Amino acid sequence: MEEKFNLIFLSLVLLNVAVDLECKVMHLSKDSNENNVIKMDIPDPLKSNDGDTSSGDKSCDISDNDRFDCFSDRGATQAKCEARGCCWKPASSNGIPYCFYPTDNEGYKVDSETLTEWGMTAKLSRSSKSHWPEDVMQLQLDVKYETASRLHFKIFDPNHARYEVPIETPQVNNKAHTTDYAVTISKQPFAITVTRKSTNQPVFDTKLNTPFIFANQYIEISTSLANKFVYGLGEHRSSFQLNTTWQTLAFWARDQPPTPNVNLYGDHPFFMSFDDIGNAYGVFLLNSNAMEVLLQPTPALTYKTIGGILDFYIFLGPSPDDVIAQYTSVIGQSFLPPYWSLGFHLCRWGYETTDNLKQVIKRMKDAKFPYDAQWCDIDYMKDHLDWTYDADKFKDLPTIVKDLHDNGMHYVNIIDPGISSTQPKGSYKPYDDGLRQGVFVMKADGSGPIIGKVWPGNTAYPDFTNPTTIDYWYQSASDFHNQVPFDGLWTDMNEPSNFDVGSTEGCSTNPLDDPPFTPGIAGGRLADKTLCASSKHHTTTHYNVHSLYGHGEAIASNLALKKIRNKRPLVITRSSFPSTGRHAGHWLGDNNSGWNDLYYSIPGILNFNMFGIPLVGPDTCGFGGTTTEELCTRWMELAAFYPFMRNHNTIGAKDQDPAVFSPAAQDTMRDALMMRYNLLPHLYTLFYRAHINGSMVVRPLSFQYPKDKATYAIDKQFLWSNTLMISPVLEQGKTSVSAYLPRDTWFDYHSGVAVTGTGSWVTLNAPLNYINVHVRGGSIIPRQQADVTTTAARKNPFNLLVVLSANGKATGELYWDDGDTIDTTEHGVYNLIQFTAYNNTLQSRVQLANFHTSMVLGEVDVFGLLSKPSAVSVNGKSATFHFTENKVLSISVVPLSVDLQQSFTATWTL
Repeated sequence: MEEKFNLIFLSLVLLNVAVDLECKVMHLSKDSNENNVIKMDIPDPLKSNDGDTSSGDKSCDISDNDRFDCFSDRGATQAKCEARGCCWKPASSNGIPYCFYPTDNEGYKVDSETLTEWGMTAKLSRSSKSHWPEDVMQLQLDVKYETASRLHFKIFDPNHARYEVPIETPQVNNKAHTTDYAVTISKQPFAITVTRKSTNQPVFDTKLNTPFIFANQYIEISTSLANKFVYGLGEHRSSFQLNTTWQTLAFWARDQPPTPNVNLYGDHPFFMSFDDIGNAYGVFLLNSNAMEVLLQPTPALTYKTIGGILDFYIFLGPSPDDVIAQYTSVIGQSFLPPYWSLGFHLCRWGYETTDNLKQVIKRMKDAKFPYDAQWCDIDYMKDHLDWTYDADKFKDLPTIVKDLHDNGMHYVNIIDPGISSTQPKGSYKPYDDGLRQGVFVMKADGSGPIIGKVWPGNTAYPDFTNPTTIDYWYQSASDFHNQVPFDGLWTDMNEPSNFDVGSTEGCSTNPLDDPPFTPGIAGGRLADKTLCASSKHHTTTHYNVHSLYGHGEAIASNLALKKIRNKRPLVITRSSFPSTGRHAGHWLGDNNSGWNDLYYSIPGILNFNMFGIPLVGPDTCGFGGTTTEELCTRWMELAAFYPFMRNHNTIGAKDQDPAVFSPAAQDTMRDALMMRYNLLPHLYTLFYRAHINGSMVVRPLSFQYPKDKATYAIDKQFLWSNTLMISPVLEQGKTSVSAYLPRDTWFDYHSGVAVTGTGSWVTLNAPLNYINVHVRGGSIIPRQQADVTTTAARKNPFNLLVVLSANGKATGELYWDDGDTIDTTEHGVYNLIQFTAYNNTLQSRVQLANFHTSMVLGEVDVFGLLSKPSAVSVNGKSATFHFTENKVLSISVVPLSVDLQQSFTATWTL
């Protein structure tokens, strides 16, 4: 009787545990609003010594860090897990999967391999199906040895065409003669390993405790990582160095104010990592479908995407800068922005009338702030209709724009993609023309445009995959430009955003709208805050091109501006994709007026420089909420070093343009802007290099010092190229900042005082009116006397800052053109001047001088001399100079009429 009672009791315990377990796992698995899988210890009265509740199979004897999630979909239970042939074991800490793959996975095998002119191809097959529907049973692998440092491989269905992202990439038909990498193909199960030859260390290796899966709407592949130092994988709000402890990142462009661990506006499935000795490598998956990437402490990374193909590029570096240059050589180097776009931009949502707008412009001018561009948000429009302006509240807008132009300034207006579909027929040309030309995204059944809802109410969405839409967009922009001659376009809400879910009529329940697996995206559904995935574009379904929508609009807007103005375009887009940087810049979206937002702006600009979109910055002083004078002061100081600098805030908040603050705050903000404008020739030259070589304009310290692991996690300081190091205050009430000084020669930018970098942390004084900027020894920085606009400043004399290294050397360059003409680099209509300093001599060498203009050199400042020179000469003529107590040599060159378009020599005698 006692034995029977014990058996009944045991059965009840097991039942309760199973029910409790399923409830807890379902509750703690990926929630619709969370990206990370969260797990917790679950009590088990029958727990064995090792805590295993599975069958005890040795193939499940896997350490926590080496587990690979077998239950990507929601609602895992032990029964469901083991039905898939997977292992179930409670985890020791949160994030570790309970359901994981055993070591003896079945997957694809290699049936044949064939060498080709460009590398090799292989046929793959699997004999049994995975737990996902519609396995692709035969696959093809193409491996292309494209360059010595770039490998390209694709895995795809050879029997049925699948969507491939149509961005322009290099077409290589011949194998590189020598390579920095070796490729190994494991035959059964199939795996691919890419190894750096010089170290014999893998940089991409799929030989792991997890199968490779390729089903119609679920593709999963994992690779080991060289170590935990991983960067990229955007767009997300996070530290610059990513967390590799069970961190899941989702990819699906979304109208989402910046929030940690949530998919944001853009989609950039590219990462870079370091190996153990500081060599860098990068991996790019060219895929635009909804995706999630899991980083785990193995260290390893798992891709899970719901469409397309696997189209990988591996970049061998070995330096971080090499990796970025190799990546941008694939996606395209960034566009060269117009010079004026590097000045200060001012905007807000809520000017409400042109009278208010005129007051803002006047007080900015009266306070003599450097100020190049005025922007307007959606309140300038009539009823929020694209390509209109409110003739009552903004009746003077054309006059204001003319006045801006007359004063050497520029005007940019916002445009959303949603075109109102509810205006009376014949009264709203953008909709009437779009309907007639068939340029809108269509319903799944093709019966008419899919209708969503944005600011003007019900809206249709231009289909930028349709070639006809390019001309339609141009014509709409041109018609409006005839009324308000704007100089740039700010393309917002282009994920595309939708205030309804999918459409005003909802979405279908077909596999496109309700796929077998949905990555851990915010909202939990593909259609949340956007269009139905089943809606039809000219080339394919929205399911495939959703995250390309903003990219397509950026291309169309860039082309429209070129055609309308016949000048270099400025497009600032919210949504982006790899290669968007060829056509547009990006702002970091709807941030808040908070100190955390101030910090996150730095990882944000660093990431987008990695992604090939160097013209990037946040809403300075914050968009949402109300800023404070202290916060805005600190933010303006930091913003002076963003590649793109715009102050912008929301409707209902107090004005935050610099001219509304106290005289002391205004002085500090003005000084910051003057410093930026003084440095614009250098900044413009960095953008030239980004355009030509794919280099980054702003860089993390780790990219300059990859052998110094102390720099790997630093994201509260950053560099302009390899010259300036910026160390801002990012906390309220602080008057000092903890900064890392890498082992190098440094000088305080403001004073010229030498600072020895020993690879250690130091505390720097930082009163509210001061931002710490250091310049690296070995740099020559071209500068220009600042003014209230770039138009005025470009007429002023240049000056050179020569910062000697410990061995008395320095180099630098200056790129100069008219700042506005299209394709100056392609047509060679520019000046390029190289500077070198060595052995107490500064020399210039003019590499190209095809832009004929005035380029007078006014002054040369030299940091790093140990004693006062006895004499200084320029081109053999004696020059006036003085030597400060901080050991700064200042040479006056104006009386000597030195033209930078001709080579010159300056010497100092010690």
